[in-house]
Amino acid sequence: MNPSEQIDQLIAKLRDWRGKTLASIRKSILEADREISEEWKWMGSPVWSRDGMIAVGNAHKEKVKLTFTHGAKIPDPDKLFNAGLGGSAWRAIDLFEGDKINARALKNLVRAAIDYNQSKLKKKAPVKKKAPAGARAKGTKSKKG
Repeated sequence: MNPSEQIDQLIAKLRDWRGKTLASIRKSILEADREISEEWKWMGSPVWSRDGMIAVGNAHKEKVKLTFTHGAKIPDPDKLFNAGLGGSAWRAIDLFEGDKINARALKNLVRAAIDYNQSKLKKKAPVKKKAPAGARAKGTKSKKG
């Protein structure tokens, strides 16, 4: 079973408000960017990634928690984060029965997380060295007459 099917199965097993909430969150995340991939980690947690992990979703007895791996490093102008605010890396959104999430704001948060992941990749990318003027590229022959 692939990760998307495992997430489908988890949502189907949650027959109350938590399944509907997790399904809604998932829909918004996947709509934010078509290159987001779904993963299944830590013995039962949906994970969404693009160029690195974006967020982990968990259904608890009294809430659904969406934790952003680098939440402390990304802008949250709509103030969706309401948990884990004191940490130096992770930030979370705790949703309780009856809570509604602003889909537009969530998509913007997901896109900010992707931008952060991509900026980390650019910093790690090796810098290409330019050959000095007049130098030959490796493996080429000179044009001597």
